[in-house]
Amino acid sequence: MRGGAQGQLMLGADGQVYVVKFQNNPQHTRVLANELVAARLARAVGLSVPETEIVEVSPWLIENTPELEIDLGTTRKRCMPGLQFGSRFVGGLMPGQVVDYLAEEQLSEVKNLEEFAGILAFDKWTGNANGRQAVFARRQRERRYKAVFIDFGYCFHAGEWRFEDAPLRGVYYRNDVYREIRGWNAFEPWLTRIQTISEDAVWAAAADVPPEWYGSDLAEMEALMEKLLQRRSRMWELVEAFRKSDREPFPKWGETGGEMRAGDWKSGCWGDRMRVN
Repeated sequence: MRGGAQGQLMLGADGQVYVVKFQNNPQHTRVLANELVAARLARAVGLSVPETEIVEVSPWLIENTPELEIDLGTTRKRCMPGLQFGSRFVGGLMPGQVVDYLAEEQLSEVKNLEEFAGILAFDKWTGNANGRQAVFARRQRERRYKAVFIDFGYCFHAGEWRFEDAPLRGVYYRNDVYREIRGWNAFEPWLTRIQTISEDAVWAAAADVPPEWYGSDLAEMEALMEKLLQRRSRMWELVEAFRKSDREPFPKWGETGGEMRAGDWKSGCWGDRMRVN
């Protein structure tokens, strides 16, 4: 599989296909923790993200599968056995089509194109230091694709577990996906769901992470989650910085359909809406 973490495509005991990232990947062991926490929170706020699992890879499988290696450039090393991160492979074993690029005309017809506003807010919340990645899937006989958001390893600034906000971080590389955003209405319901996600849901996502994925440093994990909870109220500010960037991602901002103001959301006037558990 492509990507800096050098994930492996593997068939699980449950019959599902997973992209598996190993603890001794070239990026950092913590990217496994980032993947699990961020992907589960993204699903909790209603974004299209693959299901995730903690995958146990046995020493026997490592020893008897020559392909399970990490390429370090000048040397190679074996993938380590134990608990790894698994993301359900988009499309699975069913016939269909999965691509990572669509022509402009096809991209404009993606079924859930509006979710790019939601994943933008989410990536700003979690401090994704990488560009947003997505794949597009459709079933046989379907004409239109659906976007599925993958790769959350660089949330929380990868292995550094800090938040370094910059307008162009955590955004998709093509402005086409943001073209129809006219105002703050386009970011609903995801902004409200992020702001009102329960603390229990955030702590539950962290509690699922195997301690070996973060050096068993519980204090650091707790500090990270506390900062994440504090950032829930900053979504409007972080999205606004991207909107005002030289990239000019929202050419229709202010047109009819986007009348809700940033201040409406910032003030918490939607606090009586459903909480996400």
